[in-house]
Amino acid sequence: MPIAPAASEFNYPRIVDHPWDHSPITVYIDNKSVPPHYSPTYYTQVQKALNYWAEGGNGKLDYTPVFKIVDSEKADIRIRWVEDLQKEQGVPPRVAGDAIPYIVNGRFIRVDITLGVGFSQWGKWVPYSDTAMLAIAKHELGHALGLDHSNDKQDIMYPTNEQINNTNPILSKYGSLLLFAIYAILAIAVFLSVSYILGRVAK
Repeated sequence: MPIAPAASEFNYPRIVDHPWDHSPITVYIDNKSVPPHYSPTYYTQVQKALNYWAEGGNGKLDYTPVFKIVDSEKADIRIRWVEDLQKEQGVPPRVAGDAIPYIVNGRFIRVDITLGVGFSQWGKWVPYSDTAMLAIAKHELGHALGLDHSNDKQDIMYPTNEQINNTNPILSKYGSLLLFAIYAILAIAVFLSVSYILGRVAK
């Protein structure tokens, strides 16, 4: 029986210990140039994510960030949404967000955050829920504050977050079984059709 790792076995690495040399950290949230499947509620989720980190976040920062939302693309952190994150950013499939820090002399001078708005599943577009968008925004902002990926599955900086993956809980949990059932039904339908045709020919 596998033994769960002790708390000391979890790692919470940082890209940079103290990435910003000033406060407040200015943030530009682009809700003007948005993709077709963008939801206006996503803006609110980013605000909630900023509050999450301002109130202590996951407890792994050595400083308390102070944010100021500004209407300027010259902000320290720039956030935007795109329809196809894989096409525009070249990230692997099902990656929901991307944060690119620009580092000079061990400090961040700017971070560009790009967030997806959903993904295609079985030929159907599945938009991210507000819960998923909040988790995505928290994670990417964590990178913008200097945190790297954690190996703690309960931590917001773990690479794969259940809140993001479970956009559609039923499909996420039973997707493979449903797909198998569909194929099985199709196979049975084809078998019965062929049997019926062969029976008619035999007569």
